[in-house]
Amino acid sequence: MIKKEVNMLNGPLFKNIILFAFPLMLSGILQLLFNAADVVVVGQFSGSHSLAAVGSTSALINLLVNLFIGLSIGASVLLGRYIGSRDYANATETVHTTMAISMVGGVIMIFVGIIFARPLLEMMSTPDDVIDLATLYLQIYFLGMPGFMVYNFGAALLRAVGDTKSPLYFLTVAGIVNVIFNLIFVIVFGLGVAGVAIATDISQYISAAFIILSLVKSEDVLHLDLKNMHFHKDKIFAMMKIGLPAGLQGTIFSISNVLIQSSVNSFGQLTMAGNTAASNIEGFVYTSMNSVYQACLSFTSQNLGAKQFKRIDKILLNSLVLVSIIGLVLGIGAYLLGNVLLAIYNSDPEVIAYGLNRLAVVSAPYFLCGLMDVLCGSMRGMGYSIIPMIVSLIGSCVFRVVWIFTIFAIYHTQFVLYLSYPISWALTAIVHFICYLFIRKKVFGSDELTLAHE
Repeated sequence: MIKKEVNMLNGPLFKNIILFAFPLMLSGILQLLFNAADVVVVGQFSGSHSLAAVGSTSALINLLVNLFIGLSIGASVLLGRYIGSRDYANATETVHTTMAISMVGGVIMIFVGIIFARPLLEMMSTPDDVIDLATLYLQIYFLGMPGFMVYNFGAALLRAVGDTKSPLYFLTVAGIVNVIFNLIFVIVFGLGVAGVAIATDISQYISAAFIILSLVKSEDVLHLDLKNMHFHKDKIFAMMKIGLPAGLQGTIFSISNVLIQSSVNSFGQLTMAGNTAASNIEGFVYTSMNSVYQACLSFTSQNLGAKQFKRIDKILLNSLVLVSIIGLVLGIGAYLLGNVLLAIYNSDPEVIAYGLNRLAVVSAPYFLCGLMDVLCGSMRGMGYSIIPMIVSLIGSCVFRVVWIFTIFAIYHTQFVLYLSYPISWALTAIVHFICYLFIRKKVFGSDELTLAHE
């Protein structure tokens, strides 16, 4: 019997979803603190110039890593399905394949980041007075990619069995180390953006080491034998059918965000700095809502494996209620406390004013993004990943690109640029719900389930 922190197949759903999501939420917040610590330290001790340099890389980092992160979603769904159906032999193969992908993928990303950092930043119209520092930060940051990948893939496996507490403990230690080294490298040694990047890399490898140690010492289906770690083709194929569309969606989403970042860059360094600070604040709201998405996905995949179809509707409803509460409270709260929160990143009144412009339009209605993601998570948990990918790409990415080249081109203001976010979330959420109803009818009416439907 697998020991789980949270029972996904039995018991009260709302309570169990909260028990699952809360440690995951804290873990996500701690992981965000890796980058937030970078931004705060350089903003306070190296100025808005360095703050703009670090902030200009976030969209590009997401663009380069989202494909692999999508595969980790596929691994979590696959493992959850095997556990729900008590197929522990295939579950073990999934664990070993997942960790092999994370290690190889991390090494690949080192070379991708170092080689393509500057060309991609140039394509984003990064200003000349920022691009050298941004390139340096990005190249050093990607040296930590193996640690980043191992942690995220390993955490996905732990989530599949209901354990969201262990990643929280690991990140707590790594996060403290990150902040300490940030301060030492920047204040004591004056390394600036290079110092915060090095500190982040160290913390990434620490969290990865904890993940590997946890899996190696595990005595259940999560046990990792490093000598037997290799690729199982059928598991890779199943992960890709679920995770590749999710990864492609994240990658293309990042392309639209890169385009938006390029549009932000057109307003100058102070706007870039304010946008960076506001984006970091919003990141905490997003990762809190994303924990509910992860819960919905994990609960759905296990209950589908156990053929408990009636619970899947209840899982979605409870998740939608919870994510709305979180999104409204934190999103509106971030805007109302915007002056105080933005001042943590940079005390320049102009930077704060530009940051507030973004928070007013993007943060306040952020719950719409949560609704969109939870509906997407439910469909992915049922093995349908291509449909939500297509809807999300058209409803959000294509819409934003068209918006930038039409509406924003005519009304070249921050407000009009940022307005593309809430409108795209609302439209995409509505279409996701319609697709869910069709998928629900197809899945619930079928007695034969496969590991990937599309």
